[in-house]
Amino acid sequence: MSVSKEKLFANVEKHRDMILAAERHIWYNPETGYREWKTDAYMSELFEDLGYEIVKAGNIPGFYTDIETGKPGPKVLVMGELDSLICENHPECDKETFAVHACGHNAQCAALAGIAAALKEPGALDGLSGSIRLMAVPAEELIEIGFREGLRKEGVISYFGGKVEFMKRGFMDDVDLALMVHTASDPAPGAFTFSKGSNGCVTKNIAFKGFSSHAGGAPHSGINALYMASQAFSAINALRETFLETDTTRVHPIITKGGNAVNAIPDDVKVESYVRGASLEAIIKVNKKVNRAIAASAASIGGGVLIHDRPGYTPLINDVNFLKVAEEAMIETVGAENTKARYEKWDTGCTDMGDISAVIPAIHPHCSGAVGASHGSEYYIIDPEAACVGSAKMQTLLVAMLLENDASRAKHIMDNFTPRYASKEEFFEAISILNQDKDAVVYNPDGTVTLDFAK
Repeated sequence: MSVSKEKLFANVEKHRDMILAAERHIWYNPETGYREWKTDAYMSELFEDLGYEIVKAGNIPGFYTDIETGKPGPKVLVMGELDSLICENHPECDKETFAVHACGHNAQCAALAGIAAALKEPGALDGLSGSIRLMAVPAEELIEIGFREGLRKEGVISYFGGKVEFMKRGFMDDVDLALMVHTASDPAPGAFTFSKGSNGCVTKNIAFKGFSSHAGGAPHSGINALYMASQAFSAINALRETFLETDTTRVHPIITKGGNAVNAIPDDVKVESYVRGASLEAIIKVNKKVNRAIAASAASIGGGVLIHDRPGYTPLINDVNFLKVAEEAMIETVGAENTKARYEKWDTGCTDMGDISAVIPAIHPHCSGAVGASHGSEYYIIDPEAACVGSAKMQTLLVAMLLENDASRAKHIMDNFTPRYASKEEFFEAISILNQDKDAVVYNPDGTVTLDFAK
């Protein structure tokens, strides 16, 4: 390794106070996906104060900036996520929106700011070839699906995830490799870890349609949409033993609207859900079963159901050669004893880093610094030194390792990468099969019922 680890780490350490202040500011100002305007403004100001020219996404939050080394070579993308979750029971959630950074994206943004500051220090780019793109991306947490469907219908977005939306907008067209480090709960101080990859998913907006009547005086005149949803949940649960363990399937619907008044038979019930799986093929296969269960449940009670399916996230497959360089950077940062290389472990959550990994070499490792179950009411950044400063140091070193010696490591990764899709156009065509809008129960004039739940 020809780059000076000590110099790069000192560059980050110089901006320690700014990094830690950013983590706290963003923690106390949480915003959910495609609503992160305050966070976007805060991060934009930090970058501009450092002397960067940023390219804004415009009608959605987020931006990027490019750093040129002055020598030709690959472009490495480093990202941080702007959005929060919703967790009403978290003691420090926003009391109006219930938003809270219960997944540590505030620490990611702080680390990204630290990387940006470190790379502005004199001599930081010496010996490197190529360029670096730093990007603040919106909307990784795949929540408020109804809201995002509204944005899609308005033409504001094409995809629910911020990274895949940025990819659609061309913000990654000239990127050769991509990385992002996520915060995680880990008992070891300053630990880094990674896995083989994780699930993908399809998102579902479901509207059960019944007929309202007086719940006490004339329940027999109504058609209960809430019972349709309840029946559908039972039918989906009855399918679970048919899911193959190798597909790592997960289905977890929630009711977002259960009725209008306690004394009226519910006629409009809204449900959101994912179908997660380890491959696009597995997701499609299980989603058909789920949609059949939904349609049949509505028909069994005499109602209707509208099913709106959209591409969620593609399964993440971390590039092995990229991981090996990252593992080296982790060991240089925190030591082998605090580096957990899990090349065969598969995670069952989802991230839009999966969409990036389908087209270019990408990795999504984790660093410690949090405590409590992710997405839960006891999640906090307990060690900001590890989650923010330590993460920034490792990522800055990793970028330098990729681009040193005429970017030899980056070029090796690129030369040995086999994309799942030859281009982003081919990728978007492949996931378009997940798009469907179905009025899934058809009552025929002869009294028969047709279930129309799949392409």
